[in-house]
Amino acid sequence: MTGNAHRREGAPACPRPGGVRLSAVTLCLMLASSAVAARADAPEDTLAAYAVHIHQTPMQSWGPGAGIYLGQGAFITAAHVAGHTWWTRPKVVSNGEAFPTRTLREGSFDGIDVTVLGVEEKLLPLRLRLRRMTLCAKPPIPGQDVVTVVPGAIVHSRILAPERLPANLRQFNTVIRDVANTGDSGSGVFDAQLRCLLGIMSRKISVARRDAVGSRQGVKDIAKYFVPAATIAAFLPPELNL
Repeated sequence: MTGNAHRREGAPACPRPGGVRLSAVTLCLMLASSAVAARADAPEDTLAAYAVHIHQTPMQSWGPGAGIYLGQGAFITAAHVAGHTWWTRPKVVSNGEAFPTRTLREGSFDGIDVTVLGVEEKLLPLRLRLRRMTLCAKPPIPGQDVVTVVPGAIVHSRILAPERLPANLRQFNTVIRDVANTGDSGSGVFDAQLRCLLGIMSRKISVARRDAVGSRQGVKDIAKYFVPAATIAAFLPPELNL
């Protein structure tokens, strides 16, 4: 077996200390550490851990919704995913483990479409308890690179200028394109560079399809709206110190 048989894939092969000067060995080890750190800092590694499923009780017919861990035992999702929590008794599900919740603040689909759920922090696995999510301080700008995050899937997209929407829909002024593959309601929308939370996905924006004579022929999804971080920051319960 050669000396490189156990070398980690993707890391530079370092010479043995006995055959080179110490400075060369040190430089090689620094390069290897940088390569490992770059992989560890990928969005898939840092953001995926915040994504959870939200289950109503019993499970909603349309399947599990999504949510994001904020820290201090608090999770955020779209209000319509959690439903009227006194009735739906939502659970947070992470890696197949379900946790009962209490409602910290409930929004509504027609108002602010986010709900904040709390889980006893001591019940959560350490990999969640140690995490804190930061809300983005700056509003999204058209063309900005973002990622949507749900359990098991991270998808890149871009912020769409609200001027690209029909005039009667421009009140939904924080939107992304790439409707088909990005995260659904309750998923997190993150700044791809800063990895802060830009918002929580709320709904699709759709327009009517019409034929040559103006008859309606179904609908076309053109964007997805997310509740922005500034709205979330104002909505969060004051007892959360995030």
